[in-house]
Amino acid sequence: MGSIGLSAYGMTVSELVELASCADELGFDALWLGEHVFRPTGYGSEHPTTGTVQHHTTIVDTDTELTDPWIAHAAIAAVTSRIKLGTAVYVTALRHPLLTARATISVQEFSGGRVLFGVGSGWLEEEFTALGVPFRSRFSRTEECIDILRKSWSGAEFGHTGKHFTFDPLQVHPRPAPIPVVLGGNTPPALARAARLGDAWFASGTPTPDEAVELVTELRRLRGELGRSGDFPCYVRVATTDPDVLARYRANGIDDLVLWADTLWVGDTPDERRRNLMAAADRLGVGTLDNATAG
Repeated sequence: MGSIGLSAYGMTVSELVELASCADELGFDALWLGEHVFRPTGYGSEHPTTGTVQHHTTIVDTDTELTDPWIAHAAIAAVTSRIKLGTAVYVTALRHPLLTARATISVQEFSGGRVLFGVGSGWLEEEFTALGVPFRSRFSRTEECIDILRKSWSGAEFGHTGKHFTFDPLQVHPRPAPIPVVLGGNTPPALARAARLGDAWFASGTPTPDEAVELVTELRRLRGELGRSGDFPCYVRVATTDPDVLARYRANGIDDLVLWADTLWVGDTPDERRRNLMAAADRLGVGTLDNATAG
């Protein structure tokens, strides 16, 4: 049986905590948080998912609420018990991976192992420039970050000599804290990277059922060529709660669906927002899905 999660972006930490608390009670699978560090004034970069429907027509605008996902998820973990804590996606190339390791391990242990580390290579060149990170190196930096993060999460001592990072032997944590790496992106290089390095995949934008099937089919083909088998969740955002449309995804083996939170978490008061999310959960059979999975 599949899962239904929520994707949130442009909300304050307080709003996210309120949403997560309700979603946790209702049985939604995960809350995925998008992120940018800041809005570069007058930026000219374009999001790479040309042709795919974008829920946010302007991703970083003057009034877009930007939050640190690990601070938000730490607050969410404190008021929830079961909902998974995802990032969709975290631009890990913008930071030193040892700092990211420290944050992710802290949230992973505090939450009881609920982190899903969704990572992308980034597209907003002005963001990289302001932080002093070469934009052209973002793909190789992302791969090197993933390698260092997995070693950091292992609990073992390790040193590293690489293209972008070099340091003497160290230990980030005294015990293993494994975290699934969910690679994002729809372009051919992104799909190849996800098939080769990921524990799961998260679609960019909101692909139609036909687009999603094409992307997931290609991922499965690539994984087969690499000799990779086993569980590989493919998280896909959908634009509707229509059961017939959702059934089209599931008929093609796309079982892990994600809805935009701001289409369900609507209303002028907390009670109204909760009622609307409860109604959506009932339409979607979210509690039933959760119980079936638990059984």
